[in-house]
Amino acid sequence: MIGKSKTSKNIMDFKQFLMEKIPPEKAKPVLIYDDDCGFCRLWIARWSPLTQGAVDYQASQDVGGDYPQISPEQFDSSVYFVATDGSFYSGALAVFKTLAYAPNGKLFLWAYESLPGFAPVSEWGYRNVAENRKIFSAITRWVWGDNTQTPTWFLTRRVFIFLLGLVYLFAFGSLLTQIEGLVGQNGILPVEGFLKDAESYWGTQRFWQIPTLFWINAGDDFLLAGCLLGAFAGLLVMFNRLVSWALLAAWVLYLSLLHVTQPFMAYQWDTLLLETGFLAIFLVSWRKDQHDSENPPSLFILFLFRFLLFRVVFSSGLVKILSQDPSWSSLTALYYHYETQPLPTWIGWYAHQLPHEFQRFSVACVFIIQLGAVFLIFGPRRIRYLGCAALAFLDSLIILTGNFGFFNILTIALCLLLLDDSVLSKWLPVKTEKYKSPVSVFKKSSILKAAVLGVCVMLYLVPLLGNRYPSFYVSIYKVISPFHIFNSYGLFAVMTTSRLEIIILGSNDRENWYPYEFKWMPDDLKRKPEFVAPHLPRLDWQMWFAALSNYERNPWMIQFMMRLLEGSSEVIDLLKKNPFPDKPPKYLQAVVYDYHFTDFETREREGTWWTRKLLRPYTPILQLPQ
Repeated sequence: MIGKSKTSKNIMDFKQFLMEKIPPEKAKPVLIYDDDCGFCRLWIARWSPLTQGAVDYQASQDVGGDYPQISPEQFDSSVYFVATDGSFYSGALAVFKTLAYAPNGKLFLWAYESLPGFAPVSEWGYRNVAENRKIFSAITRWVWGDNTQTPTWFLTRRVFIFLLGLVYLFAFGSLLTQIEGLVGQNGILPVEGFLKDAESYWGTQRFWQIPTLFWINAGDDFLLAGCLLGAFAGLLVMFNRLVSWALLAAWVLYLSLLHVTQPFMAYQWDTLLLETGFLAIFLVSWRKDQHDSENPPSLFILFLFRFLLFRVVFSSGLVKILSQDPSWSSLTALYYHYETQPLPTWIGWYAHQLPHEFQRFSVACVFIIQLGAVFLIFGPRRIRYLGCAALAFLDSLIILTGNFGFFNILTIALCLLLLDDSVLSKWLPVKTEKYKSPVSVFKKSSILKAAVLGVCVMLYLVPLLGNRYPSFYVSIYKVISPFHIFNSYGLFAVMTTSRLEIIILGSNDRENWYPYEFKWMPDDLKRKPEFVAPHLPRLDWQMWFAALSNYERNPWMIQFMMRLLEGSSEVIDLLKKNPFPDKPPKYLQAVVYDYHFTDFETREREGTWWTRKLLRPYTPILQLPQ
């Protein structure tokens, strides 16, 4: 296939031969290759779509006799590019002249002809590849597989958009069952009061600093309507109806809810959903007259999705290192994680019983995946597939052992964007179409895209460099931060080594105290840890965070307890058991317990999944003003 470059120009008889064989107006340049060379066939299959029919690709076994100026030995050692004027070229120059017919493909040819040293280095590399084509053929097949053609992402986009719609449905549906108790008029932190305070603080800037539709109306009916419309938008996305408008509506509604639910939607997966949803708006077509097969997904947007996935995973590994937390540095974090995470599953109970040696090995694997394997997502096809498998495997284990709402489903959906149509078409029983491979073309908009990517990288990297942020970073951050289109990530930077649980007790005489029970917290020692996800019980989660500090840093806790004293039905509905069904108690107090998983022997003997020990009061005794 490949050998030393040779050029033969101004050969009149050869030109005459070509003129007689092909009329000038129909002549195309030809790239001739050795069809017996598997390595050649792989790369011809990749180059052919790029040149978009501007170059003919012919096997030397078929057309070699038509080109008497090139001997069979030369065909065996190199590809040959035959120009329309009869001149022909071999080796690296033949490849570069071929790729010059592809959009944005003239860069290599310009470098070959203009940059000192580029030509001999190119030919040396080409010659070495030719002499070791079996090795490079094996490498090509291992990295790209048997199909080196430019991948398409039509089916991948459809699957991802379906999963994103499903996540929106889960997120809005879960919030619908809690919104009145959390931020309704009789909820823990009513929206109306929050927006009045925001108006006083921000003044005319409030609409930009807190972009929410609930400036129009903050009543309970409007909150419920927002959740219902968001869930309906998710369904439209899932069933491929008005997808672009439904994605925009879902994003606006979720952003609106996030800003008014205060601490109850302050989780990284909420901002991840907003950032993912915002990018997805640009992944789909907005033209009604254009079929999906005519509108390939933007390669730039696909790369931004890949960069988003990288930031989520790599940051989660990086913060563990930067925090200098001893449980991570000593690889002992999983001694504690399964029992101290907010809402473990029963599988998490069993995982906690595994030997410490295996737990340490598992922590090492977490670091390998989050700090190493994550870089594979930027590699060629099979390398990218391997990265996808590693990240999806980690998220699957998290789903099995803990309840993190829709977070891991969304992350797996992002991982699926690493798989192109050639993979998904094998798994899904759908009628496949022949899609045209996307070709990257440099346009004026490419400069803007490069600038956007540069800003994204800067926004990610600058915070890691210290506290002295450049002024332009601060300006950009202040402008975009209310819309959560670019966010910081990094989970479990510091591992909690004990599980503190807040139990709320009620009494009418300050002598006999009775506990309120939450729906998913381990109040009952015999309650089996359950699977809750993709539902996210936000009050239960917030109680877990509150136990890590004190009530002075969690003012919502006092508001919550006051609502219980008032007998707010919307707030009580967030709980599993109300020990005072007829009339609210006169007194409330929150106390802190230290919880631990039991072992096999204790659970077999007592039937308990948890053991606990009373530590201290969390709040003073509260009662309503007289």
